[in-house]
Amino acid sequence: MTETLHVLGTGNALVTRCYNTCFYLEWPEGGLLVDCGGGNGILQQMEDAGLGVESVHHLFLTHAHTDHLLGAVWLVRMAATAMRKGSYEGTLTIHCHPTLEQALRTFCTITLQKKFTDFFDERILFLPIRDGESRDIAGRTFTFFDIHSTKMQQFAFTVRMDCGKLAFMGDEPVNPACEEHARNAAWLLCEAFCLRADAERFRPYEKHHSTVADGAALAARLGVKNLVLWHTEDKSGLADRKARYTAEAAQHFQGGIYVPDDLDVVEL
Repeated sequence: MTETLHVLGTGNALVTRCYNTCFYLEWPEGGLLVDCGGGNGILQQMEDAGLGVESVHHLFLTHAHTDHLLGAVWLVRMAATAMRKGSYEGTLTIHCHPTLEQALRTFCTITLQKKFTDFFDERILFLPIRDGESRDIAGRTFTFFDIHSTKMQQFAFTVRMDCGKLAFMGDEPVNPACEEHARNAAWLLCEAFCLRADAERFRPYEKHHSTVADGAALAARLGVKNLVLWHTEDKSGLADRKARYTAEAAQHFQGGIYVPDDLDVVEL
């Protein structure tokens, strides 16, 4: 098995034509689900990707915005259901910062039956993360860091893979204080709300997001080899989004450029 990025969703918070950005990072020894989108659509995306809930044993939640957190309630319910049926082996570990842990516990407590939340702290485990902390997840060392969000506390990570360093930088413009995490990365996973030509229409900077050109210029400046752009708008058209975004990125970055659609698979 190779190292693989399963793209479950590619859109920002308010998309209606694709799913919110979330993904499953897989390697031979295991994998990590990163965010769950904003609702039970995560179940459809996982099903269409061939990813059974029984195979997900680690979940990383970046922050408490609806389009990243609320799908986790459904994942918890499905994992707990599988545990009750005896089809889920082992534990589900949720990696997130302490405030986000409390938010998810609260949402689950008020929306799920006790028979599901009874698995908390027994087989559904919360493992709080701290800024700069490194931990082993299924044989890979992840380093988590606070992105210094201007909106809500948010964490991202780097991980050393066989293909080299992979840097996931969250869904905001990369703070200068965090740039070293991405420097010389083999893979940079970066948000790009829209094309620079569409900035006046979509106003990414007012939402504290970037354009495709911004993300590509950053990748070039930091010596990145491959760039993945997502967390985008969906109103300018999805059919040719890949071609349009790739063309703009190529004006600023000469490395590998990936603008995935929902359910694309990227071999790392």
